Amino acid sequence: MSPTMLLAFGLTAIGLAIALLAWVMLSARVHQRAVAQALSNIETVYSAHVLQDPAAADSFAALSGQLRQLGLRLSPPALRSSLQHRLDIAGNPPRWTADRILALKGLGLLGLAMLGAIYELHHLALAIVCAGLGGAVGFFLPDLMLYNAGLKRQAKIQMALPDTLDMLTVCVEAGLGFDAALMQVARNASGPLAAEFARVLQETQIGNTRSQALRGMSDRTTVRELRAFVTALVQAGELGIPVAGVLREQAREMRLRRRQRAEAMAQKVAVKICFPLVACLFPALFVIVIGPGAINIMHALFAR
Repeated sequence: MSPTMLLAFGLTAIGLAIALLAWVMLSARVHQRAVAQALSNIETVYSAHVLQDPAAADSFAALSGQLRQLGLRLSPPALRSSLQHRLDIAGNPPRWTADRILALKGLGLLGLAMLGAIYELHHLALAIVCAGLGGAVGFFLPDLMLYNAGLKRQAKIQMALPDTLDMLTVCVEAGLGFDAALMQVARNASGPLAAEFARVLQETQIGNTRSQALRGMSDRTTVRELRAFVTALVQAGELGIPVAGVLREQAREMRLRRRQRAEAMAQKVAVKICFPLVACLFPALFVIVIGPGAINIMHALFAR
């Protein structure tokens, strides 16, 4: 083989290698973009906030723009990200978005401040005080509603966790894979925990690893038992421990914690019942027991 042909062959091989490398990098970027787009679509579905009517959306944006800017200026700089996190904890209720909550904060501030000022319109000092109190209540009321929704959802997750883990353990021990068991639980169960498992399946199907999807579920909850369960699953996957044994132990621990939580609530009943007894029952007893004697004493002293 002549040197010219050898040089041409080498240059051709180098060009083919460069083209192959570029194709692999391009396909990887396309895959990452597809995964990111799919995750964005899932976020859009689970935070169903898209208005159906474009004209209504434009009018809403025009009306709420100034209120949103007002709420944003009076809030800390990182409020938008914290609002999105709290929306995730609350399950992304329909038509609840960070922008709308900011607009509601601005609307509550102006509306309740005006109502407070009108209530005490004849007294300037009281009008200023009532306007300030009303504005503060209206500004923080959407945060309180969002916090309350998050608490209710996390309580439902905590209550459903032991039974859901029992179902998951039975499915895995019956021979199903972990993903198939998650699918069965998501189909046959109901509530926010089943919805979270369904979201984990969707994220794994579009390209996320199981560990990333489970950690994302852990970030969207404040239930310590669920966080411990996710940590145990991730560590079992990284160390090669059988999932069935981990699920069995976690289900048993969750049942134990639920029983301990019920016993703790039962122990608090005796303390909590003292307040209605003292406030409602004892005054009536005092009237019944001491009342006739007090009436006789008054008749004896003031009869003359």
